[in-house]
Amino acid sequence: MLFRSLTERATLHPLEPWQAAEFAALVDRARPHLAPWLPWARSITDQASAHEFLQRYADAQARDTGRIYGLRLDGNLVGGTLFRVFNAVSGVCEIGVWLAPEAEGQGLITRAVEAMIDWAVHERGMSRIEWLTVPANHRSQAVARRLGMRRDGVLRQAFPLGGERYDVEVWSLLAAEWRGVATPSEATT
Repeated sequence: MLFRSLTERATLHPLEPWQAAEFAALVDRARPHLAPWLPWARSITDQASAHEFLQRYADAQARDTGRIYGLRLDGNLVGGTLFRVFNAVSGVCEIGVWLAPEAEGQGLITRAVEAMIDWAVHERGMSRIEWLTVPANHRSQAVARRLGMRRDGVLRQAFPLGGERYDVEVWSLLAAEWRGVATPSEATT
């Protein structure tokens, strides 16, 4: 998946190291909104740290272990998605997301993640899609529900952020539960 139109105004596209200045500007602008949930929103403070972060994902993509995408609204970078974990051998991946406050409420994250799940299941044969969130992130939980994910459980104090430890909810979706994917019994009937 190199590029996907999400709406008449919004696109999903690869986010690459050469876009570090634009990514750093987004993080800087949205830091108060992102920092409560994302450790990298605190550590990306300039173009060099943004480049390093994006380069890690470029390297992960080259190894087929991760990918990162930007969300543009009217041509402006307003958020993104990533395969934080992508294990083609085990068939398990984890999706993460972020969005600037001015772009919320338009369904962009849901549409972007639907495109990622379609690609992961239909093109790459992933069996399990995971979504991790802290219990206080109700917007993230709502997206997981809209996507048909189920809450598997809670990893207690598994997420260190800002000197504190937070619980992490694990949500998942199996390939057989995703739209348009026939289960083995449905395929034979």
